Amino acid sequence: NTGNVDHMGAEVQAAYAIDRHWSVEGNYSYLHMKTPLPAAPRHKLYGGLRWAQGRWTVSTGVQYVNNLYTSTDNDATEDFTLLNLRASFRATPWLSLWTRGENLLAQRYEINAGYPMPRATAMAGFNINF
Repeated sequence: NTGNVDHMGAEVQAAYAIDRHWSVEGNYSYLHMKTPLPAAPRHKLYGGLRWAQGRWTVSTGVQYVNNLYTSTDNDATEDFTLLNLRASFRATPWLSLWTRGENLLAQRYEINAGYPMPRATAMAGFNINF
């Protein structure tokens, strides 16, 4: 329960298919807070690039977060940039293999004070469609 909160902001988003293989996307949001709340950034900017060819898809994205309140007790804020990468391969019509890397710049940051987020991480898996 946060009590009475009065926020105003704006968001814009755009995506464009360059051709049948390449596409780009981006978004920006601004949040004006009269009363700061934890995990709420003032500015957030994202840009992404996607490539698809045959059974392969590769995408990457960069996200910049500015003035994110991690705690309102002492007005603690964070600024950070995240780089993510994902690749997938459709092996059969029902099986896809994927791998993903997050925070590849190994940024040290917290969304909530006292709870650090993981540095660079990698994952892999598969999807079965039936």
